[in-house]
Amino acid sequence: MSKAFASTGDLEQKKVTFAELAPGAYAYTAEGDPNTGVIVGDDGVMVIDAQATPRMAEDVIAHIRTVTDKPIKYVLLTHYHAVRVLGASGYNAEQIIASRDTYDLIVERGQQDYESELGRFPRLFQGSESIPGLTWPTIVFENKLTVFMGKKRVEIMQLGRGHTKGDTVVWLPEDRVLYSGDLVEYGATPYTGDAYLEDWPQTLYRLAALNPARLVPGRGDALMTPELCGKAINETRAFVALMYQTVKQARNKGASLRDAFTEARTALEPQFGGWVIFEHCLPFDVSRAYDEAGGLRDPKIWTAERDREMWEALQG
Repeated sequence: MSKAFASTGDLEQKKVTFAELAPGAYAYTAEGDPNTGVIVGDDGVMVIDAQATPRMAEDVIAHIRTVTDKPIKYVLLTHYHAVRVLGASGYNAEQIIASRDTYDLIVERGQQDYESELGRFPRLFQGSESIPGLTWPTIVFENKLTVFMGKKRVEIMQLGRGHTKGDTVVWLPEDRVLYSGDLVEYGATPYTGDAYLEDWPQTLYRLAALNPARLVPGRGDALMTPELCGKAINETRAFVALMYQTVKQARNKGASLRDAFTEARTALEPQFGGWVIFEHCLPFDVSRAYDEAGGLRDPKIWTAERDREMWEALQG
């Protein structure tokens, strides 16, 4: 029997937690749904990842208003995926910040990604009619940008390719708080459909070298100790490495995509099968791994049509 496509069968609402990691540093998390970070500076607020729709942004704003009435000045996009960026207009921020690579990906494939993700995650796109269109950055940086929110120093960095080529992290050096975007997950399956799997493990070593004391992953609970931060980084690296190496070895010995998918499931399920969105992510993950193992350096563009064709071939 064919499995429900992607996350179309996941309709249960999740409980939101708004946790303080350090003075002025917060995490909006929801039991494995996409996380949003919040930094309250002396003169305003920065939101890190915007949720999927302006309507869903309203709940983030409501939580922000429980701790500050300062204006929301910045929205930072850790990468280009629709569930992270299409709610940005709901904050009425002065500036929207993204890496040059993220901007380029929005130009190249933002519309296709919008349509693709809308089909995969209906519950995460509440009020999709409120989306005015693609989110366009107003500040684009290369490698590193430092923003001073009064006395609070916020370092915005590209440490390498991984989940996408545009991945951006936000680092509060005084408090050693890291917002990782989807480079790191906790108890949630990494989505690698647009990834650079050869690069991702090394990028994670660079994140680990920051030695964060607190970490907000892309999905999963906010991590409140250095030990948990290290655990999340190591487990994400372990998943990415095992998945890619399994698929690469399968392809090298002549396995079809479907056979490589079966081998990857067998290898990953014992350790990672209980993670959030495992069934959703694995076909996309293996498809990208199979392509990269075959020499395709840059990920193919996912469209709503390609999503369905791939799903039927692997999960049908």
